[in-house]
Amino acid sequence: MRRLAFVVMGLALTGCSVLRDAFTAHPEEAARAAGQTLSVERLAEMASRAKGLPLQPSNLNQLASTYVDFTLFAVAMADGQSFRDTALVARAMWPVVSQLKFSHFHDRMSASQDPSDQQIDSLYAAGNLRAFQHVLITVPQSAAPPVVQQKQAQANALWRSLVASGGGNFAAVAQRSSEDPGSKNAGGYLGVTPRGRFLPQFEDAAWQLAPGSMSGVVRSPVGFHIIRRPPLAEVRDSFADGARLSIMLRFDSTYMAGLSSQRQIHIAGGVGDAVRSGMQDLDAASRSNHRLASYRGGDFKLKDLVRWLYAINPRYAQAMPMATDSQIGQLVERLVERDIALQQAESAKVQLTDSEWVEVRLEFDSSLAILGSMLRFTPAMLHDSATTKEGRERFMMARVNDYFERLVSGQVQFYPVPPLLAQWLRERGNWSIDASGVQRASERASALRASADSLRPPNAGNPGGGVRPAPGPPPVPPIPDSVLRKAPAHRVLQ
Repeated sequence: MRRLAFVVMGLALTGCSVLRDAFTAHPEEAARAAGQTLSVERLAEMASRAKGLPLQPSNLNQLASTYVDFTLFAVAMADGQSFRDTALVARAMWPVVSQLKFSHFHDRMSASQDPSDQQIDSLYAAGNLRAFQHVLITVPQSAAPPVVQQKQAQANALWRSLVASGGGNFAAVAQRSSEDPGSKNAGGYLGVTPRGRFLPQFEDAAWQLAPGSMSGVVRSPVGFHIIRRPPLAEVRDSFADGARLSIMLRFDSTYMAGLSSQRQIHIAGGVGDAVRSGMQDLDAASRSNHRLASYRGGDFKLKDLVRWLYAINPRYAQAMPMATDSQIGQLVERLVERDIALQQAESAKVQLTDSEWVEVRLEFDSSLAILGSMLRFTPAMLHDSATTKEGRERFMMARVNDYFERLVSGQVQFYPVPPLLAQWLRERGNWSIDASGVQRASERASALRASADSLRPPNAGNPGGGVRPAPGPPPVPPIPDSVLRKAPAHRVLQ
């Protein structure tokens, strides 16, 4: 419940009046952070003015949570927090730091898998991995017979010219005439693959080719192909690169499968219900020690899942309530494997290079600079704004209020406090969100919006007629198969 992104980002928001102080002393509190208070009335007013925002308590809770994040950040700046501590940078940039560490660890593990030149020769001769080129003349599925005949004649003419030249100019012909955008610029080169990666008609013809030979015109559902198997001497470097990649992928798959069996990963019962429930309050979930899985040497808890969701894509949290028990179980198992892999990298005492740390810090500083631009302040402005802590806090809260005014009036897009930085700020700061206050704000917002709607002419703001937005929050993407599949170890965060 920490983000406004799915509520505000991409939506046109209404409201022209200047915001009063968003955090004010009020007996009816919806949230409190670092001594600042968000009143029920202010939260209701903000929500009621947000066009397209459903006024359920969960959405207002997200709005209040967003205010908490910005307030904690603003007050930390006012109190002189420099955000230069290396431990803080490493935590806030955990996805990047972890990926770099595991990449180094993976390089160590896979060094022995790198094939020699002699092994490359043997791999090419064995034929289990093959490289092909092709020229494609596409044919639409709905093409009329005269169009098919014209396309076939075009392919036949190209084939005759290639036969006349002995196929030596195949790459040039592909660059000039092929209609496959994925391989055209590479001279029709399709990379190194095992059997079973292409359409059956293509496979049947391609796998019969000897090195250096070329097929006739081959028809497939996408069009007409002319296929060539280049000799090793012609594609040695690219074949070696492709073979190395194939070996690495097989090694990675074996490595990740080995982690699961060696560590005896066990998914806890009721994991689907536990995750779906936890996603209703991400902040609470980010601190929860509820066990989702166990393995030899440790546990995987709900807070670990939240951190991974932050690393992969925070929006996946919104997809969890719609995910099946099976999908959630698969996701948890994949993430446990990645967690164990990162633990092994840490145990190997893998470190980032000095240049990598410079890049990580630059990326972190860039996110702070964006926050500064959103809030329209610089450290120099803050320094010059006041001589007392209280004065600097007033200055920073004015910046926060100004930003939300521009956000609500549609002048700027939403940019969140980075999630792992927001988590760190919450751990250090005093804050709370009052559930009953949020509920009252939801009811009050509904009344305010109804009152405002009653004053508008019919179809105001909806000149196209009576079509209205569907109720409920905007749709969110499902968890993609790439996250659920056993991803290669060297892409552990993806």
